[in-house]
Amino acid sequence: MEGPELISLLAGQRVAVLTGAGMSTDSGIPDYRGPDSPPSNPMTIRQFTSDAEFRQRYWARNHIGWRHMAETLPNAGHRALAALERAGVVTGVITQNVDLLHTKAGSRNVVDLHGTYAQVVCLACGFTLSRADLAEQLEALNPGFIERAERVGGIAVAPDADARVDDTASFRFVDCPRCGGMLKPDIVYFGESVPKPRVARAYSLVDDAEALLVAGSSLTVFSGLRFVRHAAAAGKPIAILNRGATRGDPLASVKVEGGCSELLALLSDELVTAAR
Repeated sequence: MEGPELISLLAGQRVAVLTGAGMSTDSGIPDYRGPDSPPSNPMTIRQFTSDAEFRQRYWARNHIGWRHMAETLPNAGHRALAALERAGVVTGVITQNVDLLHTKAGSRNVVDLHGTYAQVVCLACGFTLSRADLAEQLEALNPGFIERAERVGGIAVAPDADARVDDTASFRFVDCPRCGGMLKPDIVYFGESVPKPRVARAYSLVDDAEALLVAGSSLTVFSGLRFVRHAAAAGKPIAILNRGATRGDPLASVKVEGGCSELLALLSDELVTAAR
C-alpha cells in the first residue's frame, strides 16, 4: 500500500507512535534486523551477569560505542515526528531505541522503552550515574584504549551502543562505588523485562490516542508487538512503515514499505497542513 492511504488513515487522528531501530539507520546507527544489516549477536542479560569476561568485553566495546552514539544527530524522520507533536497530531512516542534521538529532535512525550545509553545503574543497590561520568573513570583505567581501537579500523556502532572491537582482553572496568555491586548500562538487554511502570505508561499512551503508527520496527520482539496487539484489540487503526515484513503486518490497516526519514517527512507535511 502507498503513502496516500497512510495519510488518509491518519488525517484528523491523534496518533501514538512506536519506533524501532529502522528509525535511526539514516543517522548512522545500523539496524539489528533490517535487510542490509550485518550479522549481530547482542549480549543477553544472562551472559552479562554470569560471566566477568562477558562484562569486560561489553564495557570495552561500550566505552567506544556510547561516545559515537552520543555524537549522533537526529534525522529527518525524528524531526518530522517532533513537528507532528508540536502540531498536536502525535500525542507521544514509544521508542525501542536507546539513542535519545527523539529527545534530541525535540519530541517531549517520549517513552524510552528499553532505557537509554546515557545512564548506568547498579544491579544490587540501584545507584545510578551518567555514562559520561563513568567514562572518565574507565578512561583513567584504560589510557589510550580508544585511540588504539580506532587505529585498527573504522568503528561500527550497534543499536545498543555496543561497538565492534576485537581486542578487549586487557580492558579494566569498575563496580558500583557505593556497594561494590555490578554496574550495567540502563538498557533492557535481551532476556530482560521492561520495568512495569514504563510498560504501563506506554499502554496509556496508546489508550489516549486514536491511531497507532509503527515506524522502523520489525516487531520481532514482544516488547514492541504487544502495543500493536493492544491497539488492534481496542479497534484502533494501525499503520506500519518499515523496510521488510513485520510481525504486526496482519494487524495493520495500512502497511508502507520503505525507509522512515523521507516518508515521515512527507507525512508530516501533509498531516500538519491537514491539522491547521
